[in-house]
Amino acid sequence: MNFKHLLSMKKDFLKRIARAFMVIFPTLMAFLALTGCNAILDDEPEPCPVGLEIRFVYDYNLERANAFPAQVDCLTLHIYDAEGKYVTTRTETSSVLSDENYRMAIDLPEGEYRLVAYGGAECGKASFSHTAIPASGSKDTELGMKLNPECLEPGNPAGHLHDHFYGSLKVSVKRAPQLTPVTVKMMKNTNHFRLILQHMTYEPLDGHDYEFKIVDDNTLFDHNNLLVDNGMVTYTPWDCGSISTGTGEIPGDNASGNSSTITEVQIAYADLSTSRLMTMRSPKLIVTHKESGSELINIPLNNYLLALRSNHFDWCGEQEFLDRKSDWQLFFFLDDPRHWNSAFIRVDDWIVRINDIDQ
Repeated sequence: MNFKHLLSMKKDFLKRIARAFMVIFPTLMAFLALTGCNAILDDEPEPCPVGLEIRFVYDYNLERANAFPAQVDCLTLHIYDAEGKYVTTRTETSSVLSDENYRMAIDLPEGEYRLVAYGGAECGKASFSHTAIPASGSKDTELGMKLNPECLEPGNPAGHLHDHFYGSLKVSVKRAPQLTPVTVKMMKNTNHFRLILQHMTYEPLDGHDYEFKIVDDNTLFDHNNLLVDNGMVTYTPWDCGSISTGTGEIPGDNASGNSSTITEVQIAYADLSTSRLMTMRSPKLIVTHKESGSELINIPLNNYLLALRSNHFDWCGEQEFLDRKSDWQLFFFLDDPRHWNSAFIRVDDWIVRINDIDQ
């Protein structure tokens, strides 16, 4: 037997070993998956993890940036099975929520699930509560949230609503070498308004001289975060007053020889919070002068807010725009502090005349 023959036999032998290994290896891996993830290293195999590693994201805003770590300070997660039956609840109220890398790990049997998450409902200063606490035997369709009554009491600091968030996701849990990573997208259900009144000729104004209110039917949510008819309510300011913005020049009367004068500009302000605004509803913003009883402003709020949806935001629809934007600044310029002849509204960088919007 010469050297070349021996070399050929060796190559054939190695090929047979390689082919055998390719057949045996998948079977071996499947066996290890069934018997335990660490069966090679441990005398008693450790079961593979089955469950979820959940990330929570709030980027449903106009900036399209994740603000969950900065804005959500408490979290509730309800889990339901494929038939909508309640499985379990997890909560988190610690500072870990402010960590961009936070993940909630949950062990679950293999199967299909629905996750329903609420942000802001487990905090001591929460503005919304469950309509019914999920329990064994309950269904996901029984879930709901309602605005706490004290938030509507005039002058109550609770009127400054604690931000409330919602998210839902259907997931599939399977056996794997590690927990299945999923992401629950959240949206905000609260709005904050700063209303500003300024006289066209700088006559000083004070927010305490006016009654500000927003009326709407938006205090009750179903399991899909949609509004349920619950009756009209009135949102009132949690703060109001006056602010000096510097000085302004009042033009003189050339015919009479009066020169222009410099005066301090004092504007009125009011801060209000509301629940979710939806195009299917018709909220009203009403401002009344207390002493005279004159109604200065009575406008369909959604129409004015949507008038500010410029071409810059043509990538989102009307309801999406209302949902993504949650902080609003509205400026009203009045001809008369008691009986308005004309008024202009400024929202952010846009100015429109009140009479130019459909009432």
